[in-house]
Amino acid sequence: MAKFRVLREHLTAQGFDHHPAVRWITPGPAASDSLLRVHTPEYLQRFALGDTSPSRRTPSGFPWSPALVTRTLLEVGGTLATVEAALREGLALNTAGGTHHAYPDRASGYCLLNDLAVAARHLLTVHGLERVLIVDCDVHQGDGTAWIFRHESRVFTLSLHGADNFPFTKQCSDHDLALPRGTGDGAYLAALSAALEQALTQFAPQCVLYDAGVDVHTDDRLGHLCLSDAGLLARDRLVLTRCRRAGIPVAGVIGGGYDRDLNALAGRHAQLFQAGLATLELAGSS
Repeated sequence: MAKFRVLREHLTAQGFDHHPAVRWITPGPAASDSLLRVHTPEYLQRFALGDTSPSRRTPSGFPWSPALVTRTLLEVGGTLATVEAALREGLALNTAGGTHHAYPDRASGYCLLNDLAVAARHLLTVHGLERVLIVDCDVHQGDGTAWIFRHESRVFTLSLHGADNFPFTKQCSDHDLALPRGTGDGAYLAALSAALEQALTQFAPQCVLYDAGVDVHTDDRLGHLCLSDAGLLARDRLVLTRCRRAGIPVAGVIGGGYDRDLNALAGRHAQLFQAGLATLELAGSS
């Protein structure tokens, strides 16, 4: 959990607080009406009040506490604020988010509420969008998101993940790319480029939600893929630039990353924001 604080410190050190193209947004907690578009009332009650059953609490990976509830609601609120800003500005990035393992009625894999699903439902319901693309580049398949939207034609789920990694029982995304252990920059970027181009062309999304997990990095202790720092930056620039070049608003979240060296980990997450600035500068010069 400490990585979020360290990421914020990295962005401050890199000049994001005073950059003329950057506007920081402080979100409020996600409201019940937004959460109920994805999660069941019974699960939300257990989440909010605490569940004394270890069998129900174990999948989240966290012991329950009021602070955990507050933090999770703010994280989802942050992703909702990010999609609102993306619709206004064209590009917005959350310094948290990507809890794609959560299902409507349960937590899973350190994910208590599915912020990507809540944000996608918000776009469909509140803004009336008809085509939302979720590009999930976390090393772990977004199984909760895939399951939630398995019958929803207005949401296209694209997942690029490790074949032999958690979750070990995969769900069916609209397009799954399961990569073998040891996949490096070249093969990864080629696969992503082709899949993204196909989704943008054939689905023609009106908004893109991008999960920029850095657990694909070669030094991540849970990833088993082999992307370099340069490969991560190229990945993020690829997604953001393709979307903005097509005039599609894109909202990014940082996703997973599991390195005990928090400075190294925060540096990887910070590259998403560096890619965002590069995308803006490219757009401004064209």
